[in-house]
Amino acid sequence: MSHRILAALTALFFLTGQAYALDLPEGASGLAQKPLVKAEKHMIVAAHPLAAEAGLDMLRKGGAAIDAGIAAQAVLTLVEPQSSGIGGGAFVLYWDAAQETLTSYDGREIAPAGATSDLFLDAAGKPLPRPVAMHSGRSVGVPGVLAVLKRVHDDYGKLPWADLFKPAIKLARDGFPVTARLAKMLGDADPNTFDATARAYFFDEHVRPRPAGYLLTNEDLAQTFEIIAREGIDAFYKGPIATDIATTVQNDRRGAGTLSEADFAAYRTKKRPAVCVPYRGYSVCGMGPPSSGAVAVGQTLGLIEPFDLGTNPIDAGAAHAILEAERLAFADRARYLADPDFVAVPVEGLLDKNYLAARRALIDPERAAESVTHGTPPNIDQAFGRDATKEKGGTSHVSVVDDQGDAFSMTTTIEFAFGARSMVRGFLLNNQLTDFSFLPRDKDGADIANRVEPGKRPRSSMDPTLIFGPDGDLDYVLGSPGGPGIIPFNLKAVVAMIDWGLDPAEAAALINFGGTPRGVLLEIAPEWDDLAEALAAKGHKVTRMPMTSGLHIIALRPDGLEGGADPRRDGIALGD
Repeated sequence: MSHRILAALTALFFLTGQAYALDLPEGASGLAQKPLVKAEKHMIVAAHPLAAEAGLDMLRKGGAAIDAGIAAQAVLTLVEPQSSGIGGGAFVLYWDAAQETLTSYDGREIAPAGATSDLFLDAAGKPLPRPVAMHSGRSVGVPGVLAVLKRVHDDYGKLPWADLFKPAIKLARDGFPVTARLAKMLGDADPNTFDATARAYFFDEHVRPRPAGYLLTNEDLAQTFEIIAREGIDAFYKGPIATDIATTVQNDRRGAGTLSEADFAAYRTKKRPAVCVPYRGYSVCGMGPPSSGAVAVGQTLGLIEPFDLGTNPIDAGAAHAILEAERLAFADRARYLADPDFVAVPVEGLLDKNYLAARRALIDPERAAESVTHGTPPNIDQAFGRDATKEKGGTSHVSVVDDQGDAFSMTTTIEFAFGARSMVRGFLLNNQLTDFSFLPRDKDGADIANRVEPGKRPRSSMDPTLIFGPDGDLDYVLGSPGGPGIIPFNLKAVVAMIDWGLDPAEAAALINFGGTPRGVLLEIAPEWDDLAEALAAKGHKVTRMPMTSGLHIIALRPDGLEGGADPRRDGIALGD
């Protein structure tokens, strides 16, 4: 079956909302597993068939991995507006195969200069209700997506910048069919939480959400992309677009923010050290602070490496070890992880072998700990209070490998569904500042590491990941959306492929589970009821719930590429 036919069928699958419309094989989780896609030259896995097609078109034109990534992100801004877009932020890992160099790019949003520690407190000093905080101008940070994509393009791009926006411009004018997922999310949302512009776009004159299959056009976004394509990112950060965003935020009747044109002009991306940890002869590399992703994943892998996880997914003993390790990692994450430009984050100490050995000793192979707390890693420069951050899920992920073997892994977001629900020039603004702790200090008066401060980047869980084999060659490109769930989602995929030998499609479809300091989460699927009972018998407080990952994985094999997309979302793998 050709890739284009498969894409068309997959698009039909999304429009009908029929879970088994493609007669896909059942995966290890009981979900309808999407096909494993194989290619010889290049591959992209993205969260919507139209975004993947746009990226594939750039690869076919000889484009670099970053070229495909930019084209995909532009289309995702249009077709998956609930998850990411140019009004948000992103983290990128880029692998230059010829030079054998890995670069980590930080395009996280930044709090405006006018932000204060009481940004999300009411007049009595109490935290605002989350919906009130999220759906307002006060939650909007300076977007970083375009800046980080342009910086990577300056380093590695091959195709002209302007060409990368052509697919999105055409789709915005011609229209795209609303997917079943987008329609459901609109149906679940309160129209009154959207500003007038966004409400008129996503809902009809009777305030009914656009239904699945509705052809949605966006002329405003087409014009915005034309300006950015022609004039570059200065048109976004120093021109009328920045003015319009600042004006919208400052005049938001739902809650005004302080975001200004000066904040846009001052925005800068940063290259950060990637965090790489050894695991069973592999090197697992991800995004360091201000993301907590790679540190938490790295800690968990270090904690579980001595355990025998078996060769098949997934028995109670293996799940127990992973869950207890995740609980310990999340406890440390809550205490120590934040923007390294503001906080002395003890990355080396948290990953120190002796420290991990001491933490591992807390894991009883037969019994869940009644409670877990943070440890004290070596070389702590600052003491911080107990975290009060309540991060929400959202986000998208794009994985690409190009003809030269270069790889692009980007996790991108506007934070919780539809961001701040404010629309400017055809795109939604982020509500990323609600990833800060609403409380600046804990009950004992100690400063919280992830408190709001002007110019600070909120902590994230996003973790674009590259895995290198024992020979040093790149073996896997992956990542997932899901807020704090990104950490256990990525971990599941790493263990599934390295320990249990699953391919990318199987790993993406495998049941999701995660450990938190307060208990464990296990995806709802009847065939895993026995696992839930076995974990409960070990003392785990098990909560069954939907866990909507969006893993997009590429494996580099001796004879070509393999791609897998998560069956829980609209993603697809395409390649030649």
